[in-house]
Amino acid sequence: MTHIVVLGSTNMDLVTYVAKAPQRGETVTGREFRTIPGGKGANQAIAAARAGATVSMIGAVGNDAYGMRLRETLEHSGVDTDFLRTVEGPSGTAHIVVDDEGGNAIVVVPGANGTVDHLSPGDEGVIATADTLLLQLEIPPAAVVAGAQAARRHGVRTVLTPSPVRPLSPELLHAVDLLVPNEYEAVTLTGRTDPREAAAALLDLVPEVVVTLGATGCLYLARGAEPLVIPAPHVTAVDSTGAGDTFVGTLAVALAEEKPVREALSWASAAAAISVQRAGASVSMPYRPEIEAQYSA
Repeated sequence: MTHIVVLGSTNMDLVTYVAKAPQRGETVTGREFRTIPGGKGANQAIAAARAGATVSMIGAVGNDAYGMRLRETLEHSGVDTDFLRTVEGPSGTAHIVVDDEGGNAIVVVPGANGTVDHLSPGDEGVIATADTLLLQLEIPPAAVVAGAQAARRHGVRTVLTPSPVRPLSPELLHAVDLLVPNEYEAVTLTGRTDPREAAAALLDLVPEVVVTLGATGCLYLARGAEPLVIPAPHVTAVDSTGAGDTFVGTLAVALAEEKPVREALSWASAAAAISVQRAGASVSMPYRPEIEAQYSA
């Protein structure tokens, strides 16, 4: 089986559902509150495992009730947590407001994720066994760079989701094979407002770029290849939280299985389309038979 390693965050998502998100200084009444295991790292790990890969998670949880539940959720989805360490203090949390149009606003409090500032003994060894390493930016930058460089030393494909968006160092970019920003992140990183122009600018920095465009689909650029625009399936969104992570985790599996790029992007788009029709992040992520059915539809 394809082996995916994820170096990243685990958070408990504290989700409030409202008709319309509050403006600054405004108080609104929500209709529902839920605690849902998440974090961009854990989400991508679960998405990849449900899509059919063997997945190992590198990161940290706190020694609190959230930490126990986060670990259990990963294991229930088939993710290996041998490299997910438990540290003193609280687990990471994400405070999310979801409106009736499926949009969201998120505040992340790192908690235990803030302790993941280096590779621990054994981490490089498991990265070396992977087909792909998935990275995000919800843990300290030093660990992200160390993970990417370890992957490069061992010939492992590295996929980076630049979220939450921040300037990317040359040492990190040098070790990234595929960059997957959303439209906002691409614009922020490049200052270009047109997605094609933003993707082209990013292509000067890394060999491959996928810009996700929400309900519109995604745009793929690679050096020496024609751009691809992949439309998203037409669905009614309930909650877009975790859709990008679903896309990335599923795409990593498809590419590691050597699916053609167009097919891999369409397969990942099908998975993301399923996820937005369900509430929550990790709990909304589809299993492989569901993805295959949506892709074939």
